[in-house]
Amino acid sequence: MTTIAELAAAEHDRLLELIRELVAAESPSDDPAALEACAAIVARHLREAGAQVARHGTHVTGHWPGRAAGVLLLGHFDTVWPVGQIRRQPIDTRDGRLFGPGVLDMKAGLSIAIAAMRVLCAGGGADSRPSVTLLATSDEEVGSGTSRALIEQLARQSDAVLVFEPALPGGGLKTARKGVGEFTVTATGVSSHAGGQPELGASAITEIAHQVLALQGHADTARGLSVNVGVIHGGTRSNVVAESARAVVDVRIARLEDASAIEKKLRGLAARDPRVTLTVTGGINRPPMERTAGVERLFRLAQSVASEMGQVLTEGSTGGASDGNFSAALGVPTLDGLGALGDGPHAIHEHVIIKDLVPRVALAAGLIARLGDTGIK
Repeated sequence: MTTIAELAAAEHDRLLELIRELVAAESPSDDPAALEACAAIVARHLREAGAQVARHGTHVTGHWPGRAAGVLLLGHFDTVWPVGQIRRQPIDTRDGRLFGPGVLDMKAGLSIAIAAMRVLCAGGGADSRPSVTLLATSDEEVGSGTSRALIEQLARQSDAVLVFEPALPGGGLKTARKGVGEFTVTATGVSSHAGGQPELGASAITEIAHQVLALQGHADTARGLSVNVGVIHGGTRSNVVAESARAVVDVRIARLEDASAIEKKLRGLAARDPRVTLTVTGGINRPPMERTAGVERLFRLAQSVASEMGQVLTEGSTGGASDGNFSAALGVPTLDGLGALGDGPHAIHEHVIIKDLVPRVALAAGLIARLGDTGIK
């Protein structure tokens, strides 16, 4: 009987071709035409893998009927790179690595998920695997505004969610992720001539400077709570007391219970200068993925599958977020980082390690099969 590992090995060349095809189809989150073209490629490959395909705008689902247990595979094909980046960052193979914009984050991961389903379909019929749905979204890099409801709908119908974002260094899976929030603090003061009548002005820039220091003070490293003012805009000219200024603030939380507290603190900011008005907008837009008992059981199951294949599987956490944050917040056991090994997400040297691709296909296929056999135990 052909093993899952052997079936995965047979996917090697086809897998590399798919990754190259998806990377060549540049698909920035803000380019509808490019997203549509890439979505069509994803849909075609899902059909070729035996899935029942549906379109939801530029999001794509593929469904393989099976046993009652439901498994949701999550991935995205939008990237942070503009169309044309591929001329500066061409698809290239060297030193055992495949380079290209979006290859690690996360077109290789999406390809691994599709290849895993091809392996399972090749290994037997629907009676030998769980019911599986793969969701490929087109707006993860910009907050998943149009896909979140669909992600949550499908997650509620699933017993487990597997996310094919890049692995941790060394191949570790992600069993915890921080939640993410973005806030904008806007100060509105009073303009005046900086040389002739500075006393008549109320500087919005000065106010924002005070608020930046106050904001940084809300960070709590021990709780995994970070507050970073990453962007500041303000003023018009050096000889004008600034009437307006704003700061854009990134917030990361490791615990859902911290969300309301940090939001309350930011919305409660008070201006030091009574002539200045502060306005705070934004909020926590991705809940944290916490390492629950269900997540731990799912990881132990993956670890057992990996061990049987001669792989050593570790786990860890990361400060970044993914669409898995949404499913985890619903209480659905979620395991992240099942995608490719490599380096340079969002960077000019972005690449995946070729020799590690097939083992990830085997791991994913084996885990999905095991979930159909035993569920999460």
